[in-house]
Amino acid sequence: MKFSQGVAARIAVAAAGGLVLAGTAGAAFAAEVGSDDVTVSVDIEAVEGDGALTLTVAGDSTSLTENAEAGEPTLRQFDGELPTVTVTDTRDAAAINAEAYWYVVGVASDFVGPGQALIGADRLGWTPRLIDEGDTGLVNEGQPVATSQDDGTDPAAPGNNVGLVDQELLYGLAPSAEIRGSGESSWTADASLTLKADRDVAPGEYSSILTLSLFEDIE
Repeated sequence: MKFSQGVAARIAVAAAGGLVLAGTAGAAFAAEVGSDDVTVSVDIEAVEGDGALTLTVAGDSTSLTENAEAGEPTLRQFDGELPTVTVTDTRDAAAINAEAYWYVVGVASDFVGPGQALIGADRLGWTPRLIDEGDTGLVNEGQPVATSQDDGTDPAAPGNNVGLVDQELLYGLAPSAEIRGSGESSWTADASLTLKADRDVAPGEYSSILTLSLFEDIE
């Protein structure tokens, strides 16, 4: 058992006295005859702060399922949905730098499967979709990012057939102070996900980490 310095000092003094008395009296032993617990509680109210710019995601996982109708002779396609991503800003607009703007980006790791088999992150693409952009129209969704297996001629993502190997815009590029000044405080988006694997890919469960990050920069 660990004691505070004050308690330890008092015990030391009592022990010294006991040594002095040892020659004249027998040692006394204390016997516990009962005990009870006391619950100590305190209600601490929240402190009003300056607010914050935050990111939340509706789930920590999602699954892709095969889309047989969209497959190609040499490729298999798997589709899914990114959980809803919400940005919330509760700061005072007057306290935000007038040149600040926020945005959310995503980058994926390679898919790792049985026996450490890999499907590169370049095989995963997405199409961002704004769910709630607010009333100002200042929040923008990112451009579609096609997979490396696409030819780059899709008019929705011209030449952007690189996959999610680098930070790609989900949504944002919004002037923080301006949209907070309008009274808006929350915006949401998600994305459709597409993975294209080789037709002869090794069967089994594969997984990747898709990292979503919220940034605020100064122009």
